[in-house]
Amino acid sequence: TNATLHNEDEVRRKDVRLGDTVIVRRAGDVIPQIVGVVLARRDPSRCVPVVFPDRCPVCDSEVERLPGEAVARCSGGLFCEAQRKEALKHFASRRAMDIEGLGDKLIEQLVDRHLVETPADLFALDEATLASLERMGTKSAQKLLLAIDKARTTTLPRFLFALGIREVGESTALALANHFAELPAIANASIEALLQVPDVGDIVAKHVYYFFRQAHNLAVLERLQQSREEGGAGILWPDIQRPSAEELPLQGKTLVLTGT
Repeated sequence: TNATLHNEDEVRRKDVRLGDTVIVRRAGDVIPQIVGVVLARRDPSRCVPVVFPDRCPVCDSEVERLPGEAVARCSGGLFCEAQRKEALKHFASRRAMDIEGLGDKLIEQLVDRHLVETPADLFALDEATLASLERMGTKSAQKLLLAIDKARTTTLPRFLFALGIREVGESTALALANHFAELPAIANASIEALLQVPDVGDIVAKHVYYFFRQAHNLAVLERLQQSREEGGAGILWPDIQRPSAEELPLQGKTLVLTGT
């Protein structure tokens, strides 16, 4: 049903066109991959080159492709409904804020109906709004509200991962949290300070640095952390306790394992 062609560069290099007959192999004995085109079967009148869009088909923002990168991205950010949906799906996912019951179809409805624009809006949903959605009743709405309420208590690494900062996966989020211990320290850190974190390189440091300097990101962060009495989401997490030197007996040592 699907086969890997990687990216635009590979489409161009292999000159794969719409309507072509292609050779498919099992890459690594598992994944179907397009190796090349059977030119003898190409009908020039029917097989047309693939044209990649220069504007986003959802929000009409410009498509950008950064130097040295293979992927093309919509430049619309959260203005783009497609990106908004994917950001919310990531935020609610099991390894992030773990909002059980907030599936893809539900998020798509919430965005399409303009009920949710940012992750902070999820925590302002009420029973009547949720119950009015397709495939949702009163009991389902109540259950989801309990899951959303439960998600207000999390951990700093999970919260960082949920924000969807580019190149910041679970391990990087954990490293940032353990190194700085507090969100304000991460948000105010310079690129040089971020580079001191284990496994954080120049690219990741810049993504983190610029994320916390975007006004719209800071506005969402403020709402997420504001108390419920102030109209915010009231998200909290326990303080990170840094271990003492006595609790790190291997600190500063190099271990070498040899043999079988």
